Amino acid sequence: MPALLDPVLDLLTVRGTVTEAEQVTARMRRLRIEGEQLAGLEVRPGQQVRVLVGGLTLRTYSIWHYDPSGGVDLCVLDHEAGGPGAQWGGTVAPGEQVRLRRPEGTFTLRPDAARHFFVGDETASVAFGAMLAALPGEAVVSGCIETATAADRLPLAGGDRLDWILRGETSLPDAVRRLAPEPGGIAYVAGEAREVQAVRRVLVQEAGWDRRAVLTKPFWTPGKRGLE
Repeated sequence: MPALLDPVLDLLTVRGTVTEAEQVTARMRRLRIEGEQLAGLEVRPGQQVRVLVGGLTLRTYSIWHYDPSGGVDLCVLDHEAGGPGAQWGGTVAPGEQVRLRRPEGTFTLRPDAARHFFVGDETASVAFGAMLAALPGEAVVSGCIETATAADRLPLAGGDRLDWILRGETSLPDAVRRLAPEPGGIAYVAGEAREVQAVRRVLVQEAGWDRRAVLTKPFWTPGKRGLE
């Protein structure tokens, strides 16, 4: 990256150093990034950061854990299609410098909700993990997460209160129909764009949820990268 861009990037990003990298599922690595500029940020459970990878390419990752003293943990999925983000996430090693944007996003935990209903796939499980970890033990939690294999299941706080399904065995909309969640809480629905919309229709049109109580986040869709 040309040094002449540094002053501009310093206005838009914060710097950190990768200090840890470990495999946490069959296709996901946890990356710990630390630095003085990462201290004291305002982070809400479910938010994301954009990381500069491969020069000036931005890739978006949900925050798995934030340490106010100056550390952020990301979990990076190795997509089959590859791409700059997957290549960076699969090869970056401790000691490497990273630039990232400050935390952003409105797909965040609503802590005062009476009930919390989570629906998504592997790409959603990182944000869900941060949300679940922030909830008290007595919170009413349910939902389902779809993964390609059992080895792709990310360990989540309170994950035993969710249904885990394997891709191809059933669909997320059908899994939601089986759970039959009653309105009155907040639903967090994230993952592949078409599935997100299908689940939203089930909740709003079939189960009677208020559309304002269904928070959605399409993280990806086949053939498109960098979907927001």
